[in-house]
Amino acid sequence: MISGNLQPNRCSFAQRRLTAWLASVGVALALVACDVQNISELEEGFSTEQDVREKMGEPEAVWDGPEGAQIYEYNRQPAGHRNYMITIGPDGRMASLRQVLTTENFARVQPGMDMTDVRKMLGKPMKITRFEAKRETHYDWRYLDGPNTSDSKIFTVVFDSDLKVVSTMSAIDPDLERGR
Repeated sequence: MISGNLQPNRCSFAQRRLTAWLASVGVALALVACDVQNISELEEGFSTEQDVREKMGEPEAVWDGPEGAQIYEYNRQPAGHRNYMITIGPDGRMASLRQVLTTENFARVQPGMDMTDVRKMLGKPMKITRFEAKRETHYDWRYLDGPNTSDSKIFTVVFDSDLKVVSTMSAIDPDLERGR
């Protein structure tokens, strides 16, 4: 027999959602704080590949770059608003560090471009949605179009069945409207 006072769960759905939202915001803020600290400790031309891996961890992907360089992808999707590409030169030193989810990079995505080229430019998307009836695939990236989290938007690239860019669009992040 179970003894004690058994109370029904008094947490409402709204309270559970708020708690989940606060937890996700906390994780996102912690990632941003860690990134800012780690990035500030890396210096182009001086930091080594080992320094980058110690500060940033293992990359999501490693791409071949020009003239023997390697490009390390550090993805911060789906909760974050940034993706970083760090170029390691053939000498083993960090040549560049770029946050790639920018309106300038989005403007470079053109119809007919291959999905792999878009992926190498912007990093791993936060979400991939296939629309079988339309024979389309949508890749979504969350980004900031201003200094505040209230400036959160979603950049979408629409690919055809051959994984070539058909169109792009940006919209207000639906999570803002849902209070997440």
